[in-house]
Parts: sequence; structure tokens; C-alpha cells
Amino acid sequence: MFRGLQKKFKLTEFSVNHPKIVIGITLIITMGFLSQFPKIKTDTDPKNMLPATSEVRVYNDQVEKWFALHKDMIVLGIVNDDGILNKDTLSKIAGITKEIVRIKGVAAEEVTSFTTVDNVVVKDGGLKVEPLVTVIPESDAGIKELKKTLFENPLFIGRLISKDEKATAIYIPLEDGSNGKEIADRIREIYWKESGKERYYLGGDPVARDTFGAEMFKQMGIFSPIAGMVMFIALYMLFRNFTLAASIMAVAMISIIWSMGLLIGLNFPVHIMSSMIPVFLMAISTDSIHIFNEFYFRFNECRNKRIAVLDTIKAVGQPVKYTALATASGFFILTFMHIIPVKVFGFFIAFGTIVIRLMSFSFIPAFMMLMSEKRLVECSCKEDMETNRAAVILRKIGQAGTFKKAGVVAAGIILFSIAIFGITKIRVNNNMVAWFKSGSEIREADRVINERLGGTSLAYVAAVSSEEDFMKRPAALRHIEGLQRELESLPVVGKTFSVVDYVKRINRVLHNDDPRYDRIPDSMDEVAQYLFLFGMSAKPSDLNNVVDYPYQRANIWVQLKTWDAQAMRDVIDRIKAFKQRGDAGISSSMDFKPAGAAYFNLVWNDEVLYDMMRGFIIALVVVFVILVFNFRSIKWAIVSYMPLLFTISLIYGVIGFIGKDFDMPISVLSALSLGMAVDFAIHFISRFKGRLKESGEVEESLLWTAARPGKGVMRNAVLFASAFSVMIFASLTPYITVGLFIGSMMMLSSLMTILYLPALIMLMKGWLFNGGVR
Repeated sequence: MFRGLQKKFKLTEFSVNHPKIVIGITLIITMGFLSQFPKIKTDTDPKNMLPATSEVRVYNDQVEKWFALHKDMIVLGIVNDDGILNKDTLSKIAGITKEIVRIKGVAAEEVTSFTTVDNVVVKDGGLKVEPLVTVIPESDAGIKELKKTLFENPLFIGRLISKDEKATAIYIPLEDGSNGKEIADRIREIYWKESGKERYYLGGDPVARDTFGAEMFKQMGIFSPIAGMVMFIALYMLFRNFTLAASIMAVAMISIIWSMGLLIGLNFPVHIMSSMIPVFLMAISTDSIHIFNEFYFRFNECRNKRIAVLDTIKAVGQPVKYTALATASGFFILTFMHIIPVKVFGFFIAFGTIVIRLMSFSFIPAFMMLMSEKRLVECSCKEDMETNRAAVILRKIGQAGTFKKAGVVAAGIILFSIAIFGITKIRVNNNMVAWFKSGSEIREADRVINERLGGTSLAYVAAVSSEEDFMKRPAALRHIEGLQRELESLPVVGKTFSVVDYVKRINRVLHNDDPRYDRIPDSMDEVAQYLFLFGMSAKPSDLNNVVDYPYQRANIWVQLKTWDAQAMRDVIDRIKAFKQRGDAGISSSMDFKPAGAAYFNLVWNDEVLYDMMRGFIIALVVVFVILVFNFRSIKWAIVSYMPLLFTISLIYGVIGFIGKDFDMPISVLSALSLGMAVDFAIHFISRFKGRLKESGEVEESLLWTAARPGKGVMRNAVLFASAFSVMIFASLTPYITVGLFIGSMMMLSSLMTILYLPALIMLMKGWLFNGGVR
């Protein structure tokens, strides 16, 4: 395709000669892709970031079947600073619970609150399992008795009631396929009707995940048009030509419609990653500004629109072609990664990049031919390298690099060294709750519940043996209990419980509630009897959730106080350490394996992040090879590679120093940084070498390149930085990251190109030219 575009620019000539036909055909094709948009499907479930056959998904599904578990859990925290244990608050909890269990999509029988949780007691000489609160206590004596019951049972402390008695939680498991945001909205409607001193906090993975999914598209719907409007205004301010500004915006919209239309038409759902495709394509489309930058100079020189268009494409066609190839290749590499959304993301941005370049040689030249020559004369007359303020400033920047090369390069090396140290401080981590701004309802709910109770992040640790009835052995239960205490010593773990806690509770109540019997009995027969009695009296899920039949596997519930992926990594490390120093006999017969939402988040976090990092590293190699082909020289490829390495290093060094986690939004943006940073270098060096052939003088050619093509580089950077700076006002931190990251990346890479490349070229002039150029 690119070779066909290059050969005598036949497509450009046709577009110049038949502009209305080209624009008409483009619009017809665009309408075809646009017709696919009503079929759009969204998917924000992290589990679908991994293939259905992936080991973690298969294993998680297996654990859920073993222990009859639900994938998703919403936590409703209720806080009263005067204390939860009073008649009014307990009545509200009972009423809210009653309404929650009626919500469609809620696993009603497994909702856990004061009025539904089972309590093990002895009545009439026998074991009985009944709801903790059947009737709301009316008297102080009744409240006191309830308090005694709560705080004598370790199962309730930290899970159902806080140690300071000021907070409780209702745990709301969801049926498969339920939408967490929709159910969360229904729950809010319930507690919003209540008045009083109670405060309500709704948290949990499905709330954050599905709310983010809904908010993500809302934010895109708000800020993408605003960014486009700002970009349009900036374009008009830069070129003072409405038609020209409209053409670049049209190219951006065409690439977005074609790419998203193809994605939807091929029946791919829009994931969290693919929702960023429009943002990336809008960024990449700004590279077309180099065409208009040169066109203004050419038209000012010849005052013939057709000649100016064709000469412009001849002058910038080569760098435009190779910047597109470098950017598209960088993203296309992601299609060879393991994660499906990463593949989709890479492929459709690569496709959109090719569309943009196709438009650069067809749609844009056609649009240029429709511009008013009178208006062009008025606007282009200001494009004079000697008098234009921007050109003069850029020339001075180029002079600093050209004539103060040693100082510029030395300063760059010092900054690069500091940046490398910053990179070593980067922490790879992901936390979807942190994708909401500090102070948002979801962040605040998560903070309060995590501070006062066990936590909103849920993981499981499956104890697995190949022997039947192994989990009835006292030694096996003591081993599980030892791991629980080990995990609870971690700051990130708020609460654990397992079949051990039920056995210890039964042992105690059957011995007249004597605290000395709050332990695992010594006899396997006793354990078996207790489990039998409990299974006969309790809800089936109470026992099924913690042990399977025939007692080969047990499940430890682990509540974490943060959704940081690192928290689950700490849990896994502690499990490994415990296994190494635990009872050798038991350890050889029983293994501990993590599962649950927190574990899955860790795995997909690592899989996606490291997939993006692998793709990024491979793309760095591919881009270097493309640079070699472009310049037909390894030497020039190395020089043009320097701004890319410096830009990436400096930005990631800052990320390390400020303590910003290397999370999914950052990993996704790293792919864009590669394409944009190398684009500027390709334009600069290609135009410099072309000028050098004409003048034969290195210094003069460098200053000319800084002032003329460099103006296109700076225009590109300013345009996009200003447009996407509006995203810093978004309510989701990934979009704030996009705005800050892209703005700083564009400005830094443009400065590195105009200042640092001349310094490098002058410093290595003898090596680059073998002493043959003045």
C-alpha cells in the first residue's frame, strides 16, 4: 500500500484533479462503517480480559463450583457514630436487608446482615443454628445481650460489626450476569429513603467495575467532543483557515468511525482498553499538521494551489509514510500478545493509523483544492522564516542545540541518568477503585469500609487434598488456622474465616460456652460430628462455602483492605512462606491455592501489564528497524532513536519519583508515546537531510529544519497538548492521566527533537558524514 502511495503519488494527483469524487467516496465508505455503531456491545468485566481457556479463569470457575460461591459481592457499610447497637439503627438494617433481598439479580438466600447471618447456639440440650437477630431488641438488656453474643463470636467481629461498635456491613452476593451498577443504584434508592444519623457506603468490585464501565463511556461522550472542539479552535488559531482546520478534524473522525465501525462490525465488544481507541487515533491524526505546515510555506512561495499541494506531498511524503509505518507497526505488534483486548486494541489502532495516512495522500489533498485561494494568500503570507515569531524562536532553540552541543548533550545525559534511577522506583500495580478521583463516592465508600471493617476486596485460599475426609482431621484444621493467623498479621488483610471458625464455635457452645473450648477438638470423630450437626441445622451455603463434600477441600475467605494488586501478591508470598516452614506431614498432603476476585484482578493485572510491556519492548526493536530502512543507515537510525529513548525515560522516571503506579492506563499510553516521539524525529531528520542535499552546509540545514519543519513539530505538540489538557477535569483518573501524560509527552518530545537532535548531529558530525560535509 505504502509503495503504491509513494510511486509518483498517483493517488494524490488523482485527488488533486478530482477532489469532489474523492471526498464523496470517502464519505460513502464512512457512512457504511457508521451504520455498524447501533450494534455496539460493551464489556467491563475484567475476567473477559483473559481467554476463557486461561488457567486462572478455569481454576476460578472450579473453585466457585467446589464451594458454591458467587463471583461478585457488593458490600453496604452502615456507620453511626453513636453506635450501631440501638433499636432505630437495627430496625433500619432489618428493613434495608428485607428490601435488598427482593432486588432482581441478588442471591437473596446468601445476603448476610444482622437479621440473616446464622448464629450457632445450644437450645434444649442440642445444637441449633438460627439468625443472629430474629426480633429487634426493645430493651437495654436485649441490646446488651446482643452485644455479648456478637463480641463472643470471632466470626462476627470485623466482618459484621466493627470493634468500636460504630459500623456494620451487609454483604450482598450477586447472581451470575447481574450488573453491579444497576443493583447498586437500586440499593441506593432504598437507603436514601432513610433518615437519621446513619451514613451509608456502597463498595465492592462489581460496584467499582460496572460504575467505571458506565462512567467511562459517559466521560468519553463528554470529553472527546470537548477535546475535538479545543483541537479545532487551536487549529484555526494556528492556521487561520476554517477549511484547513475542518479537514484535519474530518480525518480524525473518519479514522475513528472506520476503526470503531470495523471493530463493532466484527462483533468485538468494547472493553476498557478499546474505549481508548478514539483518543489515540485523534492524537495520531494530528501528524497531518506537517502537511499543512509545509503547504503554507510552499503556497507562500509559488502562489499556485495545485503545485503547492503536489510539492508538499513530495517533500513530506517520505516522512509521513514512515511515521505511519512506525506507529502502525508499534501497535500491530500488540496483536501477537496473549490477551484478547490487547490484541484488539493494537490491531484497530494500527488499522486507524493506516486510514489516517491513506487520508493524508487522498482526502487532505482533495480538501486542499477546495480552499479559497484568496484566504490562503492572506494566511500563508505570515509563514516567513525570517519574520514569523514562532519560526524565529524555533530557530534560536535550534541554534542552542547546534552551537552549544556539548552542554546540551551533557545536560541530557544527566537528566537521563536521573530518570533511569526514577524508573527503578516504579511499582507495577493496579487498583480499579483508584481509577475514581479521591473524594468520589466509590473511593470514599471503599476507604470507610476498609478502615472500619474487614474490607471490600475478597479473595479465597483453597486448601486442597487428594484424600477424602482430610478436612475433618484436627491436624489439617490446625494447619488451616495457622495460615489464617499468618495472613491476618498482614496489614492488608482485615479478616479471614473458614470451616475452622465454625468447628471452634460449635466446640465452645457445646461445652457451656466455656472460652477454654474455643479451639479445634482433638478427635476426628468429634470434628465429623460437629460438621454433621452444623450441616443439618444451618443454611446449605454456610457449610458449602467453606468445605466441599467429601471433605477433600476447604475454603479460607480472605477480606483485603485494598484493591491494590500488590495486596494479593503479599498474600501469596505469605502463603508460600507458611508452606515452607509449616508441618511437613500436613503440607505434603495439602496444598494452598489462591482464587477469587482479588486474585483474578492480580492475574489479569499482571497479564495485561506485562503483555503491554512485552509488546512495547518488541515494538522498540521493530521501530528501530523501520528507522534503519527509512534512512538507509544504522547511524541515522541511532540518532533519530535518541529523542524517543530520552522522552520515554524522562516521563517514566518522573512516574517513578512521584510514586505513581505503573497501572493499565499508563501501560496503554506507553504504546502511544513510542509512536508520537519517533514521528517527530523522522520528520526532522528526513527534512534536514533533504535540505542538506540542497545547501551542503550542516549548520544552515539544521537551523532551517528547526525553523520550518520544526514549526510543524511544535504545532503538532501544542495542538494536541492543548486539546487533551481538558481531560484533567474528568472524574476518572485514567482520563486525567491521558491528559497529563500526552501533554507532557508531546511537549517534551518536540523540545527534544528541535533542541537535542541538532546537538547530537553536530556532536557526531564526523561519524555521521565521515568528514565529507562542511
